[in-house]
This record gives sequence, structure tokens and C-alpha cells, in this order.
Amino acid sequence: MQDAKNTDQTRYRKKPLLLFLPLIFCLLTMLGGCVNYDVGVNFDSQTHGEIVQHIKLGERLTSFSGETAKEWLDSIDQRVRLLQGRTKRISESELAVRIPFNNGKELEQKFNKFFNPVEDKNAQAVSVLEAELPKFKCHLSVKQNNLVFFLRNTIALDLDLRSLSLVSSSGSVLISPGPLLGLDFSLRTPWGADNIENVADAITPSIAPENRLVWQLKPGEVNHLEAVFWLPSPVGIGAAIIGLLVWAGIYLKYQFFPGIGRGKRSQSSVQKA
Repeated sequence: MQDAKNTDQTRYRKKPLLLFLPLIFCLLTMLGGCVNYDVGVNFDSQTHGEIVQHIKLGERLTSFSGETAKEWLDSIDQRVRLLQGRTKRISESELAVRIPFNNGKELEQKFNKFFNPVEDKNAQAVSVLEAELPKFKCHLSVKQNNLVFFLRNTIALDLDLRSLSLVSSSGSVLISPGPLLGLDFSLRTPWGADNIENVADAITPSIAPENRLVWQLKPGEVNHLEAVFWLPSPVGIGAAIIGLLVWAGIYLKYQFFPGIGRGKRSQSSVQKA
């Protein structure tokens, strides 16, 4: 019983480490074009959107270490299901992911939970390779300001990928993972978004069709990106429409039927008399 429990704990500890295992494998074997990893946030409205991901592993990686690639994609599939998402296995080396969210707060929670899984502190020690895998810091924040008819959204992503580089004791980069990895982050909104460059080394996005901004992330560096966009507020607009209808009804009543209210008051006065 105790052995089974320890096995489950060890398996749980391995899951977070498997997320970037192929990326580390690329660095160790120097296989060019190993992984293309596209992450996107699609806002359809204030109350609906999706986190989308497209992962494609290079042929040389899958042929050289097919079991590692399969285990990695399987671990992603498990994470997605825990967040009420769905996956589509396009091929043995390609996976599409969709994770729905209903508001900015839920987007923030699901995104950070996916890329920063909670580790079991009581889990037993794992293999030397797993223990030495680098840790990645990823945080997405969403701030929303309700301006009655519109919702102003500010989205910011901080992703520390310095642990992917091979650095010398003096701090200089010996091996850059740039040629090995293709990492993109995109944002799609109904009315488009504006990039915010508030740091010196901010990434400048490219403009893609369907009101999308695409940032090409830099492996081996600290990546910061920020954007602001607007969404219509159904609650505010609905309240305004209701108010206008009530006002229009009152106006039409006294403009075209002014005697309706007077007639009722006159009848009431006659009955009292």
C-alpha cells in the first residue's frame, strides 16, 4: 500500500518536469528545429474566450526519441483535461489544444495553472535527470476596468526562459536555444489590441489577420509583453437600452396619448363625488 502511494507521488512530481523535457533534449542533442510551440489567447467577448496552443515536434526529434516525445504530448493532454479543455492529436508529433475561459480572472487562473503546475512537496526524490531539469517562471495577469459601456483590458505576460541557455561560469551564453525552438504568443480580440512597450527590451509584435498580435518569444531570455484592448460590456449596453426604452415609452405616452392619465383621474374624481 505504501509502495503504491509513493509511486503515485513520484508520478505526480514528474508531470511538471515533463512539460519542457523535449526542449532540454533539443539542447543536449543540438537538433535544429526541434519544437514549434505557439500559444495564443482568443477573446470572443467579455464572457467567452479560449487559450489555444499548437505544438509541433520536429521529425528528427521524434525519430531520435519517439518515446520521450509521446510522453511529453500525453502529459500535456492530461493537463488540458484537468482544466476542462480538449486536445486534438493531428499526428504523432503534432497537437492542438483549446482551453475555454469565461472571464479575465478565469483566464489568468487557468493559464498560470497550466504553465506553473503545483508540485507535491512530499514526493520522493526522482532521477538525476529529472531533478536537474531547469525551472521556468511564467506568469500572466489580466486587469479589467469597467467603464459602463466598455471594458478596458490590460494583459501582461512574464516568461523567464534563461534556464534554456547553456551559460558559462562568467555568465556569458555558450549555447543559445534560439535556432532550436520556435516560441510564439498571440492575442486575438474583436477590435484588435495595442502593444505597450514599458521596458527597454520589450518585444515588438507583428500584426496578423483577424485582429491578432503575435510576439516571437526569445528562448534563453526574460520575455515581457503587455497589451491593452477594449471589449463591449453587455451589462452596461443592456442597461442603457432598457433605460432608453423606458424613457421612450414615457415620452410617447405623454406626447401622443396625453389624455389617458387625465381620463383615469377624472373618472376617479366623479366616483368620489
